[in-house]
Amino acid sequence: MHWYVLRVAANKEMQVKEALERKAEQEGLTGQVVGRIEVPTEQVKRIRGGKQTVHKRKLYPGYVFMEMEPTEDGRVPENAWFMIKGTSGVGDFIGTEGIPTPMRDTDVAKMLLDSQKPDETPSIKVEFEKGDHIKIREGAFENFEGTVDSIDAERGIVKVIVTIFGRSTPLDIEYWQIEKV
Repeated sequence: MHWYVLRVAANKEMQVKEALERKAEQEGLTGQVVGRIEVPTEQVKRIRGGKQTVHKRKLYPGYVFMEMEPTEDGRVPENAWFMIKGTSGVGDFIGTEGIPTPMRDTDVAKMLLDSQKPDETPSIKVEFEKGDHIKIREGAFENFEGTVDSIDAERGIVKVIVTIFGRSTPLDIEYWQIEKV
């Protein structure tokens, strides 16, 4: 079996995955023609106003990964093709001229590793680095600009150096209150 990438409607990845799994089971395609169907996600922690929430974020929005056995000429078997195209929210396979392109083994390994990570302690996605020029979006220092000095990813706090009354002043600000300039 080979892995293929299927384009799907935005924010419909999980519904498409569940529908495809259900249809493949009903039509007896599971295991012979259709293998695993994956939507890799990761757990991300958000801290806002001191409150922590955890949610799942899709690693590849707009795509579903399918393991299938192609025909000898590399095409999707006809019975699987009609099942897939008849599923609401499905676009087309990544490929050329109607023939889906199988994923490279290295890409498959990375995708499977990402999708099978245990639901370990979620991480905070802080998209700033030391030295980045930022603008404060909210709070007492709204619209002030400064530079990132350090990042505490555990707490979601970014230390920013801002010039106030002609002096460089360090401020601890939650990561969601700032944006890159």
